[in-house]
Order: sequence, then structure tokens, then C-alpha cells
Amino acid sequence: MGLLESLKTKLTPTKGKVSHLAQQHGGKIEQGLDKAAKLADKKTKGKYSDKIQTGTGKAKGALDRLAHKEGDGREGGATPPPPAPPSPSAS
Repeated sequence: MGLLESLKTKLTPTKGKVSHLAQQHGGKIEQGLDKAAKLADKKTKGKYSDKIQTGTGKAKGALDRLAHKEGDGREGGATPPPPAPPSPSAS
């Protein structure tokens, strides 16, 4: 058994716990992310605002995936493709 398989086996039971905690405390975690982003932006005097906002957005996206993974039955971390545009109706 390789190292990655061993790690996956050991971490499998914690996935459900992390997902449950993300569901329970998602609002508080997002508030903390916003607060940390605001503080970092203030400390850097706005020099890295775009990067801070990008990082905050990615962290919130990861939180959403963790919180909703259990409920929607998806195992992969990939985001679903956007819905197909409506086809033009033939008149």
C-alpha cells in the first residue's frame, strides 16, 4: 500500500466530521474569513486587495464544497459544468 492510499484510509472517517462542522458553523467561519481579509487589507494598506479577495473567495468556495458534499452525494471536488444555454427556437 502506498503512502497516499494509507493517508486516504486514515483520513476517511474525518471527512464526515469536517463536513458536519462546516455545515454547522459555516456562517461563523465565513465571518472569520471576512474579518481576516479586512484586517489583512488594512495592514497592507490596500496594496493586495485583489489577491486577498480572490483568496477569500476561494476559501469560501472550499467551505461550501465541504458543507454540501455530504448532502448532494458527489465525491469529487470538481465543480459541475454550467447549464447549457437554451437552444434557439425555430420559428
